Amino acid sequence: MSALPLVFDAPRRGKPPRHLADLDAQERREVVTALGQPAYRADQLSRHYFARLVDGPAQMTDLPADVRDRLTGALLPTLMSPVHQLTCDSGTTRKTLWRLFDGALVESVLMRYPGRITMCVSSQAGCGMACPFCATGQAGLTRNLSTAEIVEQVVAGARSAARGEVPGGPGRIGNVVFMGMGEPLANYRAVIGAVRRITDAAPDGLGLAQRHVTVSTVGLVPAIDRLTEAAMQVTLAVSLHAPDDELRDTLVPVNTRWKVDEVLDAAWRYAAATGRRISIEYALIRDVNDQAERAHGLAKLLQGQLAHVNVIPLNPTPGSAWTASRPADEREFVRILRAAGVATTVRDTRGREIDGACGQLAAGASGTA
Repeated sequence: MSALPLVFDAPRRGKPPRHLADLDAQERREVVTALGQPAYRADQLSRHYFARLVDGPAQMTDLPADVRDRLTGALLPTLMSPVHQLTCDSGTTRKTLWRLFDGALVESVLMRYPGRITMCVSSQAGCGMACPFCATGQAGLTRNLSTAEIVEQVVAGARSAARGEVPGGPGRIGNVVFMGMGEPLANYRAVIGAVRRITDAAPDGLGLAQRHVTVSTVGLVPAIDRLTEAAMQVTLAVSLHAPDDELRDTLVPVNTRWKVDEVLDAAWRYAAATGRRISIEYALIRDVNDQAERAHGLAKLLQGQLAHVNVIPLNPTPGSAWTASRPADEREFVRILRAAGVATTVRDTRGREIDGACGQLAAGASGTA
């Protein structure tokens, strides 16, 4: 396990500094020309940031020395600093707590598997959805992240992978999942901006395929429909956690606004428009939502639909009454779904020993857990 000292400032008001990743290619060129430099300098900066993964002006030797600091100060300001870092799984899972410019705390997780590297990123500092089994939801919402603050989490992970800092040798981020802190679709504009930066071809972005990006939601129906209209090819993950409204009203409070049928209907509209299979996220909680009758209810909702269930063994938060299902109950739940013809997998339980559940590290650092 490795760690950085726990130090952070109290949050202060204001917007994050403007960053290259907040802007599209044309907007970057406009900033550069306003500084009296030729427009192609913006493309050079973009290439350094997204393709070469440079993290300091001294390495940008194709830029004149007398303008490097001015250009990087205008378009590549420091957005976040590492506060604490923990590793497990022989170093192949690494969770980082970041302090943003205003003292807000967010988390990202880099996970290396055989043949792929996945980055899990936060879209908000905290979360306003108030799901009772989630550490982030219990902490409440601090603020939305900017597009660049989201992208910088991915770029930081990409640098580490490229430099061989993760066991297994140099590698590339192949998948990005918006399953860290926050409700991504509650910060729709910044999240979509980040998806575009992540998937834009180099040098304008990181060049990942949209199909390798997953955006999760607890079920904000208007935002799901907005995502459908955007005609993107990202994977939509719906955090369902219960097949019936009575229980889901308790586990996912936004269900009191948009019921299970409404959420799933919006998901099916996305699937029909994109041809993309919907990922149904289901955290199994002992004696709460893991009964056989709920597995049958979930199967009934999903049979014949373009959907896949991702069963998540709950990672309990300190002091919480919520805990993971018994192994036998988990196996039976999965068996029922598969017997009904519903594609089902159980998520790899990485990160338990490093406060792997969203928000646990930030809560500990801020004294709320």
